[in-house]
This record gives sequence, C-alpha cells and structure tokens, in this order.
Amino acid sequence: MHDLLRKPFGTHGKVQEITPQSAGWRYVGFSLYRLRPGETADEATLDREVILVVVEGKAAFHAGGKDWGVLGERMNVFEKTPPHCLYVPDGSSWQATAQTDCVIAVCSAPGLSGHPVRRIGPDGITLTARGKGANTRHINNIAMENEDYCDSLLVTEVFTPAGHRSSYPSHRHDDFSRQSYNYK
Repeated sequence: MHDLLRKPFGTHGKVQEITPQSAGWRYVGFSLYRLRPGETADEATLDREVILVVVEGKAAFHAGGKDWGVLGERMNVFEKTPPHCLYVPDGSSWQATAQTDCVIAVCSAPGLSGHPVRRIGPDGITLTARGKGANTRHINNIAMENEDYCDSLLVTEVFTPAGHRSSYPSHRHDDFSRQSYNYK
C-alpha cells in the first residue's frame, strides 16, 4: 500500500489531485478545489464519472450542457448538514463558478455511460450514526448501493466526533470502486 497521506499542493484553485495512477489504486480518484468568489473550475470527465460535492460555500454549476443553478448551503463542513452534489457521467464536462468562498470535492471512478447528469441532495441525504463509544462516526450517505445514481461510484461523507480516534478506516477500499472522504 502506498503512502496514503497526500498533502494539498496549494491554497486555492485545485489544491489536491489523487489519481489511480498517483496513488497506486485501480479505480477511484479524488480532487479538491478551493475557490474564491468569481473563480471557476472546469474539467472534462473523459472516461470517468464524477460526483461533485459542495463541501462548503456556494457555486453556480453547468454540466452536461445544462445550467444547474447555484448549489450549496452550508458555509462550514462541520455544520454536518447534507451537502449539495452533482453527478456528471463519463464523456461529459462540468464547470463551477464560486459565488462565495467554496470548497468542491471531485470524486471519480470509471464510468459506463449508464446514467444522466443529476443533482443529488441535500434532500434524501440523512446524517446517520454508526459504531459505539469511541468508534462512533456520523455519515452522510451521498451515493450508496441502494441508489441508482452512478455506474461505479459510492460516495459518503464521514464525520468523526472531536476527540475520537475511530478504529474503523475513514475510507473504503479501492478494490470495490468506492469513494469516501473524511473531515476531522
């Protein structure tokens, strides 16, 4: 297993990019954008499907030839309210223009062109608790097995309560084409 600690390479714009190749994985990728008001991020998905998670702030989105309007409500990830997300299939493109300071996570995996662009959440995403005692963590299930949102991706947002060192991993293993991210 390669070193899993990947520090950001910047403070705004694209600040993180982990590809299957750079991580030694087979499927999942992850990037993170920190945008200031008026700044834009855009990418072609190529052969990968993505879920864009508005972690903090607000941004106007265009994807798959459609204007999705301004997505995002929470201004701080630790509000633990469900995020606004946008699924974009492979063979498409997306663009986000920050309306406020914002953080956008880009979760990716190989796509099969089986699903259309669609908004996910915040309706339908519920914060649930898992584990007990020091192993408690709170999870926003964004796209999981019981939803038919994506071809390969499974995305969760995990919160570990302050002072807890969970014995459960805060990630899903790449062998199963799953993507999650953890903010402590």
